Amino acid sequence: MPRAEYKKALVTGGAGFIGSHIVQRLVDLGIEVSVIDDLSMGRIENLDKGVRFFHGNILDSGLLKRSLHGVEVVFHNAARVSIRNSFDAIYADAETNVMGTVNLLKESGLAGIKKFIYASSMAVYSEGKTAVLGEEHPKRPASPYGVSKLAGEMYTERMAAHYGFQNIVLRYFNTFGPKQTLTPYVGVITIFINNLLAGKAPVIYGDGSQVRDFIFVEDIAQANIIAMQSLTNNCAVNVGTGKGTSVAEIARMLIEKINPGIEPEYARAPEGEPKDSIALVSTAKDLLGFEAKFALKDKIDTVIEWNRISAEKRVN
Repeated sequence: MPRAEYKKALVTGGAGFIGSHIVQRLVDLGIEVSVIDDLSMGRIENLDKGVRFFHGNILDSGLLKRSLHGVEVVFHNAARVSIRNSFDAIYADAETNVMGTVNLLKESGLAGIKKFIYASSMAVYSEGKTAVLGEEHPKRPASPYGVSKLAGEMYTERMAAHYGFQNIVLRYFNTFGPKQTLTPYVGVITIFINNLLAGKAPVIYGDGSQVRDFIFVEDIAQANIIAMQSLTNNCAVNVGTGKGTSVAEIARMLIEKINPGIEPEYARAPEGEPKDSIALVSTAKDLLGFEAKFALKDKIDTVIEWNRISAEKRVN
């Protein structure tokens, strides 16, 4: 099958959780990689030594101009990522996720890039009667974060048409895996693991029956590589497994593996988070030839061990 070939890429947020996995895949393919990251969530040690690193923010047009020199394909993963915190931090959320994206799109177009791959989110979808969400499901985000990601999708489509570069939007579902920075707001698996390692109860928001589509970070990285190589243009694609697991099931699984005997605690369900969300994955398969390879049960021990080592490093 014919595929697009590129020699130089830029990954925004490339020192972060998902971005660093994309960067490693690109390096392994022999592609020259530049990274922009402000290191608010990313870690410089996540990057291969051969990567050209630009420390700063996507709101900085001068930095973007320098980092985009000679770049053919952009992977835009830099963002403030939190549904719950986006209400309190609504200005910062919009500034980075909307204006930062607009700034990057403009400078990318002026730099003459060929392709732009935008990291969006299942948070763009409306709450529905069904847990399975296809790409045509109504978009009425319940959080400022979801609004900002949907705006980014729309700006990506318009600016790509204006400047004449190709674009693909990837709507990530709940990503888990090594290198995820521990925060109070993002990554229920990482948060639960670290609570249990510290002898604390995992806190379930709501009754725990809410179902999520948990996809391993290496699958997300592979979806980005396939999107880069694909000749498909101007589309939005769910990136998930098509399988759901409840938050209560996650808590039980992790308690059994890490700290048996602890009981989860419960708190009020936060505003803005959907009840259930599972990706309809047929579009990813049909348009990109992408299917997730890794199951939650097969990778959870790897993630526990990575977090165990990270927790020990923080203590020491």
